[in-house]
Amino acid sequence: MTTPEPVAPPLRRRGERMRRAVLAAAVDLLSSQGLAGTTVGAVARAAGVHETSVYRRWGTRENLVLDALTTELDSALPVPDTGRVRDDLLAFFRSLARLLGTPQGVALLRLSVEHDDTLENRRGPYWSERLDRALVMVRRGVERGELAADTDPGLLIEAAGGPLFVRVLLSGAPLDDALVRRLVDLALDGARPRAR
Repeated sequence: MTTPEPVAPPLRRRGERMRRAVLAAAVDLLSSQGLAGTTVGAVARAAGVHETSVYRRWGTRENLVLDALTTELDSALPVPDTGRVRDDLLAFFRSLARLLGTPQGVALLRLSVEHDDTLENRRGPYWSERLDRALVMVRRGVERGELAADTDPGLLIEAAGGPLFVRVLLSGAPLDDALVRRLVDLALDGARPRAR
């Protein structure tokens, strides 16, 4: 008769250390197992904490997943302020292309389009908040006179970033620096002030 292997007791992590460990475990599980495999129990085991600690802090799996995605994407995609709209957009979309070029980034993008009733009601506001962070770069460009006053910030961000998502989700074509430069320049060409 074989004796079962002992299960290591959860670590006594608290506060910010516990939060970081849980969010990192959630992102890893989302990347490797998808939404279905990212249960509160699995995250707690991977992070080495008690499941009750996770529920106490986040309340639901939905809150945990959204916090993990928000933290991961916001840290991977800082919004630069170089003083020039082109440089800001290049830096932002280079960061996005680097993220989407990783298995983790691909998994997170796929998760964002995966249907799940538990996240459906929060997905719209979640992506709106991420987009709003990027819009400030375009608005600053309009204020500095680099872009036409009637520039639609959302459309410009979508025009530059949309092809990156298409390449990841549909074509699998590479995401390189030359592509990012071309996409940013194409989007900006349509938004520059016109001589009258």
